[in-house]
Amino acid sequence: MTDMPAAIARPYPRSFSWLQIVRLGLVQTALGAVVVLMTSTINRVMVVELALPAIVPGALVALHYATQVLRPRWGYGSDVGGRRTPWIVGGMAALSLGGFGAAAATALAASHLAAGLALAVLSFLLVGMGAGAAGTSLLVLLATGVEAGRRGAAATIVWVMMIAGFAVTAPLAGHFLDPFSGARLVAVSGTVSLVAFAVAVLAVTGIEPRRPEAAGRAETKPPFRAVLAQVLAEPAARRFTLFIFVSMLAYSAQELILEPYAGLVFAMTPGATTKLAGLQHGGVLAGMLFVAGFTVFIGGPVLGSLKLWTAVGCGLSALALGTIAAGGPIGPDFPLRAAVAGLGFGNGVYAVAAIGSMMALAGRGGEAERGTRMGVWGAAQGVAFGAGGFLGTLAVDLARLVASEPVYAYAAVFAAEGVLFLVALLISLRVEHVTVGRRHNPLTETASFQLNSGFEAR
Repeated sequence: MTDMPAAIARPYPRSFSWLQIVRLGLVQTALGAVVVLMTSTINRVMVVELALPAIVPGALVALHYATQVLRPRWGYGSDVGGRRTPWIVGGMAALSLGGFGAAAATALAASHLAAGLALAVLSFLLVGMGAGAAGTSLLVLLATGVEAGRRGAAATIVWVMMIAGFAVTAPLAGHFLDPFSGARLVAVSGTVSLVAFAVAVLAVTGIEPRRPEAAGRAETKPPFRAVLAQVLAEPAARRFTLFIFVSMLAYSAQELILEPYAGLVFAMTPGATTKLAGLQHGGVLAGMLFVAGFTVFIGGPVLGSLKLWTAVGCGLSALALGTIAAGGPIGPDFPLRAAVAGLGFGNGVYAVAAIGSMMALAGRGGEAERGTRMGVWGAAQGVAFGAGGFLGTLAVDLARLVASEPVYAYAAVFAAEGVLFLVALLISLRVEHVTVGRRHNPLTETASFQLNSGFEAR
């Protein structure tokens, strides 16, 4: 037995267990814990306590999104080494350092504005690059190790655990920040960053089996530009990249205009609009759980099709946005809360099905380009998400220049977002079909997984 090849002596695992998927989800929890301080707490401190123009934190967050164009390069790096874990750990290290640096920069800006802003720029760059490197490699690892029937549920788990990172960190950090001081902000941010990094490292330790082909891969791997050109030359990859960009543009464009719309048109108080946002997020969670339940427990050629659920999610989102647009002229009698909950549900169905499809399609065309392919889609998602919020607010401002009432300006923008979702729906119908079945052939799946993943058992 000792002379047998490793691949025969120790069989390759078929798939990550549910416990292992949850462990990988903890990386997203840690990532979300650091990022939420950047987009909420530090944003508020710069505007309120430091009295800086709102464009300053806005530009820093935009810088974080701009770095997402580097995701293909991070994915390629993990392809070269054949291991995803070092990129996850390294990315989390950069993210945690950047989060701590952003808090230190904010405290420094109170007394030395130029030095503080310079450090903030560097810190937000680190946050963007770290999140891109860790997030891309995490999705690639999930794409490689999660079997088809669990991808929808795995996407739900990872997404929900990221939201949990937001939900747990924000109130806890807020509690320890009072009474506020720059030193307290640095201490709280440093603690969050340290704990997040430790959780991520423990979560991925020993979870990725070694690949027998990893050795020597760096010498045989084509240059990054050649691999990127090869990925972009694939019709399926190009089509899915376009789908991700258009759908995420529509998904994110309403983020910054929904609450102002509710306040201006429906006379909702700040507390009521905050609850409205919570209702939308609850709808997102419900949509995700709905798709996860169908794909895991029912499956089949129809109800197990992630392509179907992606199209359904885009269609429901477009319908909800059209309803919200049409409801403005109706006034207070319009059931805005129900429409917003419906928008959240459609967004959740779309999001989890799209992420599941992304994991399924990442390995098509070759295992060696899996990270680069996932990086291309991650870059499209990041850039679209960053641009969506800005373009949504800009479109409202431009529409108000020609509209007689604010309600018509907002309605026009919501309707345009609905059209974008319909365009995304049409694109999604041309994306490669991915079906999730309930029953699996263990022998076929094991052989297929060995050929496609090249995993070596621990």
